Amino acid sequence: MDTLELQGEGTATASSGAAQPANPRNLEKLIEVNHLLSTLRADLEQKSLQTSQRIETLQKLRVHGRKPENAEPIYEKEGIATLSAYGFDEPEAIIYREALRCLANALLLEKATRQRFVDLGNGRKAAEKLKASDPRLHLDFDKLFSECSLGESINNHIHRHSKQFSKGKKKKLTPIDELALSETLKLMFNITNYYPHHTTTFSPAIPHILKILSLIEIPTPPLQAPVNYLINSLLNLDLEAEKSKAFSTNPLFPKFDQNCNVDKLINILDQAVAMHKPSHLETLVVPLLTLLRKIYSFAPEGPRKYMEWLLLPEDNDHDLPIGQSNTLSSRLLRLSTSPVAPSLRDGISALMFELSGSNASDFVRNVGYGFAAGFLMSHDMAIPESAKEAYSSKAGKEFSSAINPVTGQRFDAEPVDTGPEMTEEEKEREAERLFVLFERLRATGVVNVENPVRTAVEQGRIEELD
Repeated sequence: MDTLELQGEGTATASSGAAQPANPRNLEKLIEVNHLLSTLRADLEQKSLQTSQRIETLQKLRVHGRKPENAEPIYEKEGIATLSAYGFDEPEAIIYREALRCLANALLLEKATRQRFVDLGNGRKAAEKLKASDPRLHLDFDKLFSECSLGESINNHIHRHSKQFSKGKKKKLTPIDELALSETLKLMFNITNYYPHHTTTFSPAIPHILKILSLIEIPTPPLQAPVNYLINSLLNLDLEAEKSKAFSTNPLFPKFDQNCNVDKLINILDQAVAMHKPSHLETLVVPLLTLLRKIYSFAPEGPRKYMEWLLLPEDNDHDLPIGQSNTLSSRLLRLSTSPVAPSLRDGISALMFELSGSNASDFVRNVGYGFAAGFLMSHDMAIPESAKEAYSSKAGKEFSSAINPVTGQRFDAEPVDTGPEMTEEEKEREAERLFVLFERLRATGVVNVENPVRTAVEQGRIEELD
């Protein structure tokens, strides 16, 4: 059994209940799903389909099963039974793996199918399947490159898909083309991940991947096939052209518009942050953040400034405590404190830090102490000694008025306290409370901080009241 495929490849939002009612606007899909399952059920008894026909039928069913809407028959008992028969009783690996992929999606997307799967006695069958050795583990990919032109074939397939797109027109691939492109991109990513010495072989595919990414219609939510695979495929490639000189001009920054590819990636990020849940972003958006960081590290000055403008807080963001507006930078900063997404937190903070020139003072100036301190401390970097240092003109940017270093809000925009002034007794109680808090902080040993109240007493600046 292909363990990776069992993780499923459906949409990011997994359902927690039964299949939702069919959408009458897509009745055609429901009819097609019923027809495909009926064909497979009949073939179990009659054995009338050729191997290629079984594979094609299962592939079509897998495409429809990526989204539960109007695909309900797949998730019902009879549908699971049919796929299980092909997945566990079929001797041909090329067929049973395709059926298992369909089952993996169904188990991921619909909670109710998991019990149906178990009730059909598939638990033991799945365990037995895991005992089988996978002959692909002994495949020599180096020979496939040298003797079978594997790299060139993958490049040619991606080029063929890019020809389906023409400039100025958004395009949505057919389900079969989308599946073929996704599988090709996944293969490229895995090869470049496990065989990095073949990375430069795929450099000719870079402009074709970027062309598809720039012209393809972004799905809703955005980080699903094939957009997520297009992004992932770029991660391991020689984007900076350090090892290969395949192009006179880097296709990431074309002369007609150096910012176009960066703009598209940030647009996808903006939509993803708005539509995906933080728990889903933990796995889905980190590759995109990594790609943006990689591009920024070698981008020309124009695209670098453009990325800073789009992703870092602007002057207007300081009208409120930083992170409270509805801009992309504020939404990213709020996600950088998400308790359910540690990789996402670090990815966002690392991107903001690098956009700040990898300078702690500039980082604090851009996002405030509240969002910067945790990242700096966890990476053993010194926090600027004073807020004034972070917000000085030396930081490279002048603000129209003083900024609260903790909240990131302009002092003149902070709400004014219109209540009555504290009485002397209230001031004394607050001083005592601060004294106790600072003493407890010192006792922890976490930080070596001088108690300002104790210092004031020692300097004679505290007056004892009757």
